[in-house]
Amino acid sequence: MRPRLTLGAGGLAVLLGALDAYVLVSLLTAVVTDLDIPINHLERATPVITGYLLGYVAGMPLLGRLSDRHGRRVVILVCLGVFALGSVATALATGIVQLVAGRGLQGLAGGALLPVTMALAADVFGDRRRAAALGWIGAAQELGAVLGPLFGAVVGGWLGWRGVFWLNVPLAALCALAVWFALPARSSGTEAGERPRVDVVGGVLLAIALGLLVAGLYNPEPERQVLPSWGLPVLAAGVLALIAFAVWESRAKVKLVDLAGVRRTPFLGSLLASLCAGAALLVTLVDVQLVAQTVFGKSAWDGTLLLTRFLVALPIGAVLGGLLLRFAGERLITVLGLLAGGGAYALIAGWPADALAAHHPLGLPRVDTDLVLAGLSLGLVIAPLSAVVLRVVPAAQRGVASAALVVARMIGMLLGVAALSAWGFHRFRELTATLNTPLPFGVSEEDFQRQMTAYEQALQAALRTEYREIFLATAVICVVGALGGLLLGGGSSDQRRLEVTADH
Repeated sequence: MRPRLTLGAGGLAVLLGALDAYVLVSLLTAVVTDLDIPINHLERATPVITGYLLGYVAGMPLLGRLSDRHGRRVVILVCLGVFALGSVATALATGIVQLVAGRGLQGLAGGALLPVTMALAADVFGDRRRAAALGWIGAAQELGAVLGPLFGAVVGGWLGWRGVFWLNVPLAALCALAVWFALPARSSGTEAGERPRVDVVGGVLLAIALGLLVAGLYNPEPERQVLPSWGLPVLAAGVLALIAFAVWESRAKVKLVDLAGVRRTPFLGSLLASLCAGAALLVTLVDVQLVAQTVFGKSAWDGTLLLTRFLVALPIGAVLGGLLLRFAGERLITVLGLLAGGGAYALIAGWPADALAAHHPLGLPRVDTDLVLAGLSLGLVIAPLSAVVLRVVPAAQRGVASAALVVARMIGMLLGVAALSAWGFHRFRELTATLNTPLPFGVSEEDFQRQMTAYEQALQAALRTEYREIFLATAVICVVGALGGLLLGGGSSDQRRLEVTADH
């Protein structure tokens, strides 16, 4: 009974962090309006999303390792407290800088919740039950993706967008109580006397590198070019920081991710697949909502309801992936899942202007079917990737290994949305550069209406071209992830049995 209670408390914390990762999908319009950001300059609000993700990624490796050192419970409790403080800072924000800072603090604390809980499951469940437990934790994360946009739309409509973040404070307190009573005081994969040291320098270098890469991709004025004037120098600095991180990790006595005793081929393949799945996930969350509002003419609430086709399928796919591990290998499930995802995004890229009324040859509604297929496909790979990572690393490194997997996924989300948004905003401005808004002066009413109709049709064509290219790029990303999935089957079956035996 205790392992299930432990898993439930950890899953509750995961759900809270996941809610805030996705809550702004349906609140973004309200936020930018309140902060006086022009609605036709949404690119200026992208740091609100990337700020949370950057904090999430920056905190995960260090916090995962700290849970190996100090225990799972204390790390989760401290992070819930900091998460509440970040929520207060976000709710009190009066400008974009304060808002991004508050979101970054939330993300920094939320970065521990998923990987530490996954490592906790590996600590308390044996090999036979671990895969299903990982599937349920993945489902809790994806349930946050389902409820996050709906939570934002419902609570935001009732209390305003600031009320969403004020509500986080009592929710974090409830989660902390559950964790305090359900988790043992000392819960980690290490023995009581073992205290692994933490690679602070490596964590800081990785955070600086990612921050520079995101800053180099952020273009508040995309009319002239994809990157801002400072883009190339800042991106170059980010690459240099990554090189410095790699050099440090090769020479440091205490490493952020110690590959000693780790089967590198399946480990690195799982990181690549996770990165690509993360990029596809966030691009879907952001761009399907934008397609609904700009191409289909829906409200933010209707856009959120449309997105739920994808979001409901995600946790179903996560649970299904965990169950299928009993009958099929991690590599097969991952490769098929990401290839199916690539096919789904190719279908989404081909949506016509009247996609909401279109049907597939079998009579299924096109938009609904494509979004469900994409959600099931991305959800399917969560448990297999987690199982691979926790199988190929020593028990004492499960916390940091779990963090590395989720870091890869969040890096994909972070860089994927930054890069494709920069490209998409630039392409739209490029496609509409020669369009002039018709004016009702010096022309007859009939001519004005004809010009206005042609103008609106040209805008719609530009939007469809922009989103088609973004979703085709997402399909390619999924195929790249499937290639990473091919690396998961390294090692013989005898070696795998030996690993399982040693794990017990």
